[in-house]
Amino acid sequence: PGLLARARKLLEILIREQQLAELKNQIQERVKQEIDKQQRDYYLQQQMRTIQDELGDGADADIEKMREEAKKKNWPAEVGETFEKELQKVERLNPAVAEYSVQMTYLQLLLELPWNDVTKDNLDLKCAREQLDHDHFGLDEVKERLLEHLAVIKLKGDLKSPILCLYGPPGVGKTSLGKSVAAALGRKFGRISLGGLHDESEIRGHRRTYIGAMPGRIIQTIKRCGSSNPVIILDEVDKVIVSNHGDPSSALLEVLDPEQNTTFHDNYLDMEYDLSKVLFIATANNVANIAPALRDRMEMINIAGYLLEEKVRIALDHLLPKQREAHGIKEQEMTMTPEVVENVIACYTREAGVRSLDKNLAKIARARAKQIAFDEAFAPEISMKDVEKILGMPKFLKEEYEVGGMTGVVTGLAWTEVGGDILYIESVLTPGKGKVSLTGNLGDVMKESATIAHEWTMAHYKELGIDPKLFETNDINIHVPEGAIPKDGPSAGITMVTSIVSSYTGRKVKERIAMTGETTLRGRVMPVGGVKEKILAAKRAGITELILSEENRKDIAEIKPEYIAGLTFHYVKTNEEVLQLALE
Repeated sequence: PGLLARARKLLEILIREQQLAELKNQIQERVKQEIDKQQRDYYLQQQMRTIQDELGDGADADIEKMREEAKKKNWPAEVGETFEKELQKVERLNPAVAEYSVQMTYLQLLLELPWNDVTKDNLDLKCAREQLDHDHFGLDEVKERLLEHLAVIKLKGDLKSPILCLYGPPGVGKTSLGKSVAAALGRKFGRISLGGLHDESEIRGHRRTYIGAMPGRIIQTIKRCGSSNPVIILDEVDKVIVSNHGDPSSALLEVLDPEQNTTFHDNYLDMEYDLSKVLFIATANNVANIAPALRDRMEMINIAGYLLEEKVRIALDHLLPKQREAHGIKEQEMTMTPEVVENVIACYTREAGVRSLDKNLAKIARARAKQIAFDEAFAPEISMKDVEKILGMPKFLKEEYEVGGMTGVVTGLAWTEVGGDILYIESVLTPGKGKVSLTGNLGDVMKESATIAHEWTMAHYKELGIDPKLFETNDINIHVPEGAIPKDGPSAGITMVTSIVSSYTGRKVKERIAMTGETTLRGRVMPVGGVKEKILAAKRAGITELILSEENRKDIAEIKPEYIAGLTFHYVKTNEEVLQLALE
């Protein structure tokens, strides 16, 4: 019996050994296959490398090339360290993984950015002044400011560039002024249009972890310019939109603050970049739409509209030659006299800038080009008849003064987006119960002005010689013509007072006199804005006397004397003075 048990035991051991041996064989077989595959892969990889080396375009070659370029770069030490670190990361990556190309793009950007490379400024100030004068007529204040900036760079060698904001109506040459500044300085020029920008990362860049991440517009523009001190125009700062992607104008705060922008942080770069050498010039149409914090960081320079005289000069010196060249017309084939140009401006355009004037001149040039191409006979000088034939009947009648010596009708002055304008304020008494009604599409501010003007008149009936019964037995209607056009703003107060008093007392309004100013309940005349444009509108309309608040005297001092020749100014402090001057 013992023998049987032993045989069983032996069998057990043998079977187990056999299984172990089989398992060992299987494992060895599998390992051998693995090793063969790896051997094969390694062998192929090596072959591939050798082929690439022969052709000279391997991943290693790229990396080496970058290293060589990096040695030549003039960049801050910490950028160099970061670059080396990122480069080592790439070396460990397999070129087939997605991350590899992301890293390479990033390294490429680091190499392409100018870092400490700057262009040399042209500090010949006379030459700069000539360049600015050649490109732009007028705009003296802006040119002076830019030349001051150059003068400081010349004396001190470097300067935290100020951030200038040119604001004014469309078509007055804000963007093109930036271009000629760059040309005058001999700097590279970049332009970033901010109109309708609603995403903060457009300015600050996206983080690199996102798919399709890109640096912000600022860094891209600097890369494109290839120097760290370009002139960059930030167009339409007032048209940045706040959306659920953050507020881009807040992101601009860092860019536009000379104290902070030495260390501008772009999310994609993930490093500080020094923007203090960049000359930023922002442009805007409406200052009210710029965030107050942003407005505070910029130096506001107003470019008001041009006067008629200036526009004639601009048309003859700049626009006409430009259109002739654009349409392939020789100088002797198309000329215009100042009188004709003046007519085109007055009858076909109503704007502060010169954009639609430019379009009209282009239209005339096209008509002339057609005549030349068809071999028609024509006189080189464009006459008023030609203008009417090409541009049609005049769109605007010259704003002429037309309300001599009437009661209750007073000429006021208005500021509009496209320059100044004159407007009439009329009032009339009708039998009724003392109701005051306002018409003419007025905004809240003007409605308040009318109410205050009427209350003031009622409060001073004794001095004005008005029978108080008139207030109870009459309604008064105050109307500002052209009801289709919305009108608002704080500058019609004294005009309304004059109109209302004239209606109640029957005293006529003197001829050719206009006024602008706001009134308070105690009869004090307050100053208003937009004086230059308003004065020019008055002069164009043939008005000779103007009534303004005493505090607007300084605004008149800024206007060139030749533009206000023939106008008489009266500066007043109280409503009584206004009435003395305006009513017969």
